[in-house]
Amino acid sequence: MKRKLVQRHHYFRLIVVSVIISICASFLGYSLKFMTERFQKLLFHFAERENSLYFIILPTIGITAIYFLRKYLFKNRKNKGITEIYKTVDQRKDHLPLFKIPSHYFNGFLTVVFGGSTGIEVSTVVATATIGNAAYERQFSANIYKLELICAGVVAGVAILFGSPIAGWLFAMEVIARKFNKTLFISCTASAIVSGIFLYFVKSEPLLPFEITGWKWSAVPFFVLLSLLGGVLSVYFTFLVIRIKDFFSGISNNFLRVNLGALIVGGMIFCFPFLYGDSYHSLSEILTHPESYSFFFLAFLIFLKPLASSLTLGAGGDGGVFAPSIVAGAFLGFAFALFCNTFFGTSLVYMNFVLVGAAATLSASIYAPFTALFLVCNLAPNGYVLFFPILIGCLISKNLAKRILPYNVYTYNMKA
Repeated sequence: MKRKLVQRHHYFRLIVVSVIISICASFLGYSLKFMTERFQKLLFHFAERENSLYFIILPTIGITAIYFLRKYLFKNRKNKGITEIYKTVDQRKDHLPLFKIPSHYFNGFLTVVFGGSTGIEVSTVVATATIGNAAYERQFSANIYKLELICAGVVAGVAILFGSPIAGWLFAMEVIARKFNKTLFISCTASAIVSGIFLYFVKSEPLLPFEITGWKWSAVPFFVLLSLLGGVLSVYFTFLVIRIKDFFSGISNNFLRVNLGALIVGGMIFCFPFLYGDSYHSLSEILTHPESYSFFFLAFLIFLKPLASSLTLGAGGDGGVFAPSIVAGAFLGFAFALFCNTFFGTSLVYMNFVLVGAAATLSASIYAPFTALFLVCNLAPNGYVLFFPILIGCLISKNLAKRILPYNVYTYNMKA
């Protein structure tokens, strides 16, 4: 009886601390998302309006600022992405130092608003995980709940970014915890509920404001083929991240390393402004005017987005594979539907294939099919209409990528 009372007490404290962590992580995630969206749009339109040559130098400004922040403010301590979380949960003696919160927050912000072709998702995940780790270090709960508190922070961060507590919950389970137990369920569910309440009071518009009209069973073979292509695209992205980061790590001259990568990215953005920042803005533009873009233009974007993202990370930008995978996969889905409609006389719905392509590529990139499923379903107002096609895409692409790439190569990719 006494043992049950002690256990209930620990569970109660775990819930309370998870709620507090979720509140803090929700505010952090929302502020970073809000500021990044606003300033990215501001600088993009400034360069577009005043002189497109600004696109070339803006990434250099952002990544150079990150270099000096890292050198003088954060004492040359580097950010290593989600691998930092894996290290601290697998080796319980290691912790996420508090400087990870401002470091990832400001570095992610500076990377994206100045055009670095990645996203703030990984920056948010590590910063919110650090909030959970800080609560653990201060012994606000039992010593055995380190992973639970870290996951509570991650749930809220991802939930706020994508407007989906379910996606946040699944990401914490599939990608961070990589297991399931009672205490993880308690902490992650408490955090998901709090972040859901936060989203109820905070205006959160879908990324793609387009209604889905439905889908037909005759399109399933096309969804399967697109899913396979999404898996291949994610492998291509992973290959680029590995090769380019290895190349840049071999450059000892900091000035050359930062400016070489940033100027190449800037040149690519100058030629293809859709590559600017997280590139989410480009998806609405393409879907609004589908007749304005050719298959070959889209094919360039499919191959260039992962390249620009890899160069951004290699040069020292902060970010990861989330946004680039979603965007490149969406380009792939649109290009696939356009190709079939143009050359084979089909009538594939562009929006449907954009979402399936995004989900398939993301699923294969992070090895988390159910996270990708619920996350992408929330990108459109009624995205769950495509639940089954997106599920097919996520499962097929993930399994294909797993067959092509060993797990250790996948974890290398997650370092971004």
